[in-house]
Amino acid sequence: MKERKKKDDKQKIDPEKENENRWDAFIESSPLGEARGENEEIEALKKKLEEKEKEAKENYDRFLRMAADFENFKKRAAKEKEDYLKFANEDLIKAILPFVDNLERAVNHAEKVQDTGVMIEGVRLTIQQIHQALNKFGLSSFESVGKPFDPAMHEAMLAVETDQHEPNQVLEEFQKGYLLNDRLLRPATVSVSKLPVKEAQAS
Repeated sequence: MKERKKKDDKQKIDPEKENENRWDAFIESSPLGEARGENEEIEALKKKLEEKEKEAKENYDRFLRMAADFENFKKRAAKEKEDYLKFANEDLIKAILPFVDNLERAVNHAEKVQDTGVMIEGVRLTIQQIHQALNKFGLSSFESVGKPFDPAMHEAMLAVETDQHEPNQVLEEFQKGYLLNDRLLRPATVSVSKLPVKEAQAS
């Protein structure tokens, strides 16, 4: 009974459906089917290409924004550097101006009085105050007289023949030398001792 039912089911298969399936199979195996597969592959590639183009455009836009930001940063940094160079010594100049005022007052006062001793003392005190103010900015002087000549710290302006001092000793200081934060700012200009010519020839 069951076997007869199976046979009846087989016989009930729709011929049109079966023909359609055969046709699809034929199309897939034919050049036309291959073309349709290629078209689908081309569409997929086109879609991927569009996605990549969109991604490339977004990356390019991002690059342009970054380039513009970097250009603005360079301009801002250059402006800040220019301002710094213009006003780097502002605090130092402000610290010195009161002493300039004191010196001007001393000169004006000296023109009205005959006692120059008062003026000299006032100038001396002002110079001391200037040194104290500059010390706060790292400026310091160094002693040279009586010490061995050091070409890294001294500039010899004159060589003096003498037998009263050891050779190559600093005898006189024409202009004081200064250090800025322990680095040489200006060498001291000095005179240096040397052996008299006769003694040098004898030795």
